[in-house]
Amino acid sequence: MQDDLQVLGRAVKQAQYRQHRAMDSALSAVGTTLAQWDALRAIDRSPGASARELAAATFQSEQAFGTLVGRLAAQGLVERRPGHGRRIQHRLTPDGERMLAAGHTVAGEVLAGCFAGLSAAERATLLELLLRLNTQE
Repeated sequence: MQDDLQVLGRAVKQAQYRQHRAMDSALSAVGTTLAQWDALRAIDRSPGASARELAAATFQSEQAFGTLVGRLAAQGLVERRPGHGRRIQHRLTPDGERMLAAGHTVAGEVLAGCFAGLSAAERATLLELLLRLNTQE
């Protein structure tokens, strides 16, 4: 049983690694990286969110996210404004919105390729199972 669980864990990690490599490679063609595009996506989903919230949403430390968002701001893709108290709010600029849209197009193509070996029903089952695992505490 333990060996089966290790094989399962490795297979999940291997699929994730393959997807991330393909996404990073394809996103470079539009001038971004997977980490940058994911940050833009998180900011777009939660405009005005704090760095702490955005770091958690992108599976990064606050320090790593701060460095990343600093680079995005320097590229003119994100603006940071003072918020309530010490909070800094993050918003996409028009260039950031364009980069996000380009990334969505790339991601759609890459993900279609990554999951091409599964039928629509199998993809739905996989999603249901992963969502169930991710809601466990």
